[in-house]
Amino acid sequence: MSNAESPERPLSAGHLIVAQLEREGIQRVYGVPGESFLDVLDGLHDSPISTVVTRHEGGAGFMALAEGRLTGLPGVAMVTRGPGAANAFIAVHTAYQDATPMILFVGLIPVADRGREAFQEFDLSGWFGSTAKKVVMLDDPAAASRVVAESVHTACSGRPGPVVIGLPEDVLTQPTGTSRTVQPLEVPRPRVAEADVKELVHRLERAKRPLVVVGGEGWTAESGQELIRWTTDHSIPVLADFRAYDAVPHDLEGAGSFVGSLGYGRSDHAARLLDEADLTVLLGTPRGDVLSDGYTRGLDSETVLVLPGDARGHCGRIDQFIAAHAPSLALDLVTTPTAPDADVAWFKAARVAHDRFRTPVPESAADSAHVDLTAVMAVLREELAPDAVITYGAGNHALWPARYLSHGSPASLIAPRNGAMGMGIPAAVAAALTFPEREVVSVAGDGCFLMNGQETATAVGYGAAFVALVVDNGCYATIREHQENAYPDRPSGTHLTNPDFAAWARSYGAYGETVRSADDFREAYRRARASGLPAVLHLVQDPAVRAPGSAD
Repeated sequence: MSNAESPERPLSAGHLIVAQLEREGIQRVYGVPGESFLDVLDGLHDSPISTVVTRHEGGAGFMALAEGRLTGLPGVAMVTRGPGAANAFIAVHTAYQDATPMILFVGLIPVADRGREAFQEFDLSGWFGSTAKKVVMLDDPAAASRVVAESVHTACSGRPGPVVIGLPEDVLTQPTGTSRTVQPLEVPRPRVAEADVKELVHRLERAKRPLVVVGGEGWTAESGQELIRWTTDHSIPVLADFRAYDAVPHDLEGAGSFVGSLGYGRSDHAARLLDEADLTVLLGTPRGDVLSDGYTRGLDSETVLVLPGDARGHCGRIDQFIAAHAPSLALDLVTTPTAPDADVAWFKAARVAHDRFRTPVPESAADSAHVDLTAVMAVLREELAPDAVITYGAGNHALWPARYLSHGSPASLIAPRNGAMGMGIPAAVAAALTFPEREVVSVAGDGCFLMNGQETATAVGYGAAFVALVVDNGCYATIREHQENAYPDRPSGTHLTNPDFAAWARSYGAYGETVRSADDFREAYRRARASGLPAVLHLVQDPAVRAPGSAD
């Protein structure tokens, strides 16, 4: 019986936290156990919430972040004191910059020991105050339910983000005098004012080269499909913000309005669209650093900005700001009578350029010693289910899936928008647990993979099946590329010594296989998928290859 179903028995603060998480609809918590929050762990013992024990706090945090992105509810991670909190910090920073709902519980020293340099003591607000939406300390055991409910609300409201909750270990064991949880707080989705929609429509009708840029969280199959249908009908190209590629479907009966993405790895034609647009409508994302090529593109065009919170992170013009949930506004927009007179030739040229850019052209010369990753992407395009979840971390390896793999549904991409390495494998574990019926593929660089590759053991332990493609080129390729440009013929600090990744995977009880030629990839992928296990395909890549070939 769950805690929430035992109203006759007063609960400790730790048990009441669990009861409130149940009422909030939380399905899983990820974490590394610590003696500072034993009472919460005891509450989870009889709870329907699944406790996923990870091998590192950074992995736990990334799994929570991934679940938050997939479900819209905040993912929950639990860690202990200074060292555990330090390890989880990377996920909090990623959730903050990526605008993803997440809650991190941190077990802390007893209240009476504060300020005495106690074992693993640290300043919770000092550490997390600049990179979380809210930091709260549970000093009153009776407030346990309220603190959890308010934190879930804060994480999901406005611009989503992480909330950090400190749990002094002595407070957790104190009686609360109640077993009652509180009603979850409704996340506001205010209706867009009719006048705002009309003004946006008038701007679209005046523009000759209007451009829509989508991003952020909360996109649904309906909002994405309807926006693409409407913009296709009106010859308005749609771009996605960096690593928000799944906001809208990429192919609508083979001829939709989605024409690529901005940010790292973007095509030249996408950058030109941002430069040439006479109206830019940003739905769910500000025009920030990465989107604008370092604050250099699109800053002076007429701009409509639609965000659920304030305009934090935006640069350049704002001619109309609409404080709204962008997917909801998109649905309002497409049902409003309008007849934009856009430049059809401009739109068609953008679509042709994007089709050319995203079509994989494998290298003509066969290399028996190395895998052509472009050819691998061509195979994946044929093999992947339409709703497959794709994950990756940060590094040059991510250029290939970002360019060549399509997304047909929301919640099908988990990748760090802030460029954090090590996220791909924890994200794949969380995706496989959240959606066990869906295919999950992680594309990982050799450097990125081993930052949290130990979470393969977590996947084996919990039956989370996915296929990880480990691209092995023996170096930190992104940094090496910058190095080669700035300091030619002087490689320094970027070499990697790698294991046999296939054998490494098998040692965990996962499926492992080495692939040295793209010709062998299809059958290897099918064997990995058919194994029903977490699987690692070790792809040996030419160390000199840094990115896909140009198609602009």
